[in-house]
Amino acid sequence: MTIKVIITRDFDHISEVAAEIVKENIVQVLKEKDEYIFGLATGNSPTGMYKNLAKMANAGEFDSSRIRSFNLDEYVGLPGENAQQRALHPESYSYFMIQEFFGLLNKKFIETSVPFGCLIDQKKLIQELEAHPEDWGELGTDAGKSIVFKEKTASEYLGWIRDEILNAYVKKIEKAGGIDLHIIGVGGRGHVAFHESGIPFEGSDVMLVKLDDNTINNAVTDGHFAKKEDSPNYAISMGAELVYKAKTIVLIANGERKKGPVAESLLNDPTPEVPISYGQIYSEKGGNLIYVIDKIAGKDLLAKKEILKEKGIELEILE
Repeated sequence: MTIKVIITRDFDHISEVAAEIVKENIVQVLKEKDEYIFGLATGNSPTGMYKNLAKMANAGEFDSSRIRSFNLDEYVGLPGENAQQRALHPESYSYFMIQEFFGLLNKKFIETSVPFGCLIDQKKLIQELEAHPEDWGELGTDAGKSIVFKEKTASEYLGWIRDEILNAYVKKIEKAGGIDLHIIGVGGRGHVAFHESGIPFEGSDVMLVKLDDNTINNAVTDGHFAKKEDSPNYAISMGAELVYKAKTIVLIANGERKKGPVAESLLNDPTPEVPISYGQIYSEKGGNLIYVIDKIAGKDLLAKKEILKEKGIELEILE
């Protein structure tokens, strides 16, 4: 099992430490091949790291023009008349990445890819799901569900989503050679991207996810959308099984809300109820998993250091 937990002082320290880990990985990999395949996350957790990485790239510490990136997720159902308007909506993850990372780079990546959620018309999606219940099923034990399409669908639109939105993103990652290092965050219930609590690990490559009411309400409460009617009801997301195919995973977490799922993911047995707990399975298969968290998010882990030691998990506390 190759798992390392690094406890830092605060968010700024997380951002510095994680950026240095990523930079060193990029430099090493680019000695061995022409392109670096970088998996990216949105949310508040990686923003400081992205700013540090942009400064490093602009200072010539690594060559950002030799990087190709793939993001974890994107909304379906953002306000907008067409795909372009939806992709440029201030709450789209495409827009977020331009603001927080891509736009800061002097030398741009070879290509940046975000799941193709903005191509889907949410109203038409809902109509087709209602009209063709025989074409699909749901997976998950909680409110957020993965929509799984049959191999043959009566609805051309649902078949198009399966082939050209979901499967096409998987194939694009595979064609690039797989992800060298993936940045992930963690949700309040241990979810990674929109792999919601209770969605099975098996077969979770790129999914269409029906968001639960809690996720939608939080988006409004946190100020991302003015009212519930404006908030998307679906998202396209990499699932845990696909995310954890990366050669290295760096999980970033800070704050009180993250301490529970962070601890559960390493101290307890892996379970789909805590999607990031798949990291234990990943490490047993030879994956390289690094947690970079602040002392608040790591509080429950620090209280059970003996269990980490028994499991062979390396703990490093940086002051």
